[in-house]
Amino acid sequence: MATQPVTTAVVANDETFENVWDEIVWRGLVHVSTDQDALRALLAGPPMTYYCGFDPTAPSLHLGNLVQLLLMRRLQLAGHKPLGLVGGSTGLIGDPRPTAERTLNTRETVEEWVAKLRGQVERFLSFEGDNAARLVNNLDWTAPMSAIDFLREIGKNFRVGTMLKKDAVSARLNSDEGISYTEFSYQVLQGMDYLELHRLYNCVLQTGGSDQWGNLTSGTDLIRKSEGVSVHAIGTPLITNSDGTKFGKSEGNAIWLDADMCSPYRMYQFWLNTDDADVIERLKVFTFLTRAEIEEYATKVADEPFRREAQKRLALEVTAYVHGAETTAQVIAASEALFGQGDLSSLDADALRASLDELPNATVDSGAYVVQALIDTGLVSSLSEARRAIAQGGVSLDGEKVVADDAVVTFSLPGEVSVLRRGKKALAGLFRA
Repeated sequence: MATQPVTTAVVANDETFENVWDEIVWRGLVHVSTDQDALRALLAGPPMTYYCGFDPTAPSLHLGNLVQLLLMRRLQLAGHKPLGLVGGSTGLIGDPRPTAERTLNTRETVEEWVAKLRGQVERFLSFEGDNAARLVNNLDWTAPMSAIDFLREIGKNFRVGTMLKKDAVSARLNSDEGISYTEFSYQVLQGMDYLELHRLYNCVLQTGGSDQWGNLTSGTDLIRKSEGVSVHAIGTPLITNSDGTKFGKSEGNAIWLDADMCSPYRMYQFWLNTDDADVIERLKVFTFLTRAEIEEYATKVADEPFRREAQKRLALEVTAYVHGAETTAQVIAASEALFGQGDLSSLDADALRASLDELPNATVDSGAYVVQALIDTGLVSSLSEARRAIAQGGVSLDGEKVVADDAVVTFSLPGEVSVLRRGKKALAGLFRA
């Protein structure tokens, strides 16, 4: 079965909406915000500057960050000017978690992660045209400031009583862990970021997750007190699955945007496995499909859920947006071939190896017996079970049925790998030792 070329929707805002504000509200991207009427007027007006910050607490961004990146892109497509902030200073401190103190990373680690995150943010924004994006690092204005200047110029605008009411701070104060002054001060640093960007670029909007609302309003309050003007913030909802479980995890592993930390194959499968109850909301948030297109998929989910057309489109769109259309085409071809709808021998070697990494797999010597490989990969639990499965005609290697107990692994597929199958659905990968 030939794989069709991957094509994604044109990355543009939906022209059926009068205002990009109306579109992001329809897509469910506004959980909390400053004055909505003022925001709607702001987004309908001349190009304005907005920002979102990303802290280097890991060497890659994840799906939660992708929500913000796509929101930034939607606003840019509407003509507004994005600032992508990577937190070289806030990354050294750490946003307080509700449960426990963060382990502080070294300066060298944070610097390395800043560079990686900058590279990821760059992929999602346009740096050309009248509303070209700009990347900034808050270490540039934080590092030169003395502690005395920080306390006199910034700290004097914050009231401890208000700071104590922030959700993350309050949760930590009521825990056995408590909270350090370091993490308690994080909201002051983020507020200073907004003030600095307002002064440098006339930035008047900050976006972030709703769990960051206390930090977002630290900035709006600071600008109001120090500059005497009102600026805005939008908090997006924290996305959960319809059953209440945490979104963005796959068998306990985060879905990272870095291909080395989460393969394109695993990302594609993650979206492909979206529940029917969640898929339409995911299409709204994570794709640029129009309202008409998404409503059409809603009808398909209701009428023909077994076809999983909405899931396939979701997986295609997001994986292509994160990893590119060519890589996604290879992933789809590998996925189809592994499950019997394509030619394994025609696959791209790198895509096939990455796909097999996500399956049960084993590293074996060339010429190893298939019966032992079945055990090594966990497809059977004993030699007798392996021989019985072969005798019953339920085992194949690289798409060919195994008929003898003395069959050996050949590594005949691209990339010198083999695919072992037991029954219709149990698959495993074999790599040469």
